[in-house]
Amino acid sequence: MFAETVRQALQAILRNAMRSFLTILGVIIGVAAVITMVTIGRGSSDKIEADVSKLGTNLLIIRRGAGMGPPSAGRSAPSFTLKDVEAIKAQIPGVLAAAPSNTSSVTLIYGNENHQTTVTGTDNDFLIARDWDIALGREFFSSEVSGGKTVCILGATARRKLFGGGDPVDQTLRTEKFSCKVIGVLEAKGASSFGQDQDDTVLMPIKAFMRRIAGDQDVSSIYVAARPGASTDKVKSDIDALLRERRRIEPGEEDNFSVMDTKEIASMLTSVTGVMTGLLSAVAGVSLLVGGIGIMNIMLVSVTERTREIGIRLAIGATERQVLTQFLVEAIVLSLIGGLIGIGLGLVLGYVGSNYMRIPFSPDWTITIIAFVFSAFIGIVFGFFPARRAARLDPIEALRHE
Repeated sequence: MFAETVRQALQAILRNAMRSFLTILGVIIGVAAVITMVTIGRGSSDKIEADVSKLGTNLLIIRRGAGMGPPSAGRSAPSFTLKDVEAIKAQIPGVLAAAPSNTSSVTLIYGNENHQTTVTGTDNDFLIARDWDIALGREFFSSEVSGGKTVCILGATARRKLFGGGDPVDQTLRTEKFSCKVIGVLEAKGASSFGQDQDDTVLMPIKAFMRRIAGDQDVSSIYVAARPGASTDKVKSDIDALLRERRRIEPGEEDNFSVMDTKEIASMLTSVTGVMTGLLSAVAGVSLLVGGIGIMNIMLVSVTERTREIGIRLAIGATERQVLTQFLVEAIVLSLIGGLIGIGLGLVLGYVGSNYMRIPFSPDWTITIIAFVFSAFIGIVFGFFPARRAARLDPIEALRHE
């Protein structure tokens, strides 16, 4: 009996195929938009988490100045020193590695090639903290770090720009002020969530950087890796206490430095992405409401057009319940067709958008199922009034209808 009702509903829909399609267009757009937004939102969150994990494992970043603003915001705060780095290593048991980091933009020259890149002054703890491996060559010797030797390790992009596919190890790069011997190449990490190419970099010993590039003994930031199993929150609080003491910050005074946990950064960015996705999905969901109104409108028109047919069915013995069921099933089938088309279109658009934005394709199947069920709910809610109107028609008046 139910299968026959569904068959009749499909016949009624196909009799006016174009009108039916235009009717469910709102449902299609609404479902497709919600699924597209959620898919891209989840892909963005996954990309952020993956990129932050590339920064390093259990990583804390210490910068001068309070908060998470740009580096320029902390220029008025005193810089760190190499003694601060040594104190963090020696006095905080949960620390696996602590690396100083100074950066500057430098133009490197090799043969006829030149490339402007970011040079970072640091030591071997930087590789541990950032979870970065050497793909070719070696890391710094301790004598090179302590003696400030001008040796360098290239990122994958810097290597490609200057050497193409050649082996750069033991080659010498030139700058305006000094020459630098290449001793290794870093493994490629790719671009970060902020669009920055992490491989367009060069590492050199911190003391060589201070003498040849910076011209001072300041350390602008420190990368700290917590030991496996250690609480980053505990390490962070210990660093806060140690640096407040070393920087002579009185109780009640605001810190002139910040300690950022990369997990917190990932959580914050993911939260922002989630809120934006939710807002956009809510706006897209309005289309579902519009689609439901369209379904109710077309079902009312259908009842008017088929008044005589309804009268005949009632006159030959059909019950009000059967007529109500027929028109309600028509509305639900119409809405479900729109939901299925919308799901397919949303997944396709989500896949295309993810590829275009270079983020993972991460459809949320729970949301997909909810969207399908909600499209059926739309059919029930907005189809009930026209169906009830059809079921309550007076058979005699319906037969007289022209």
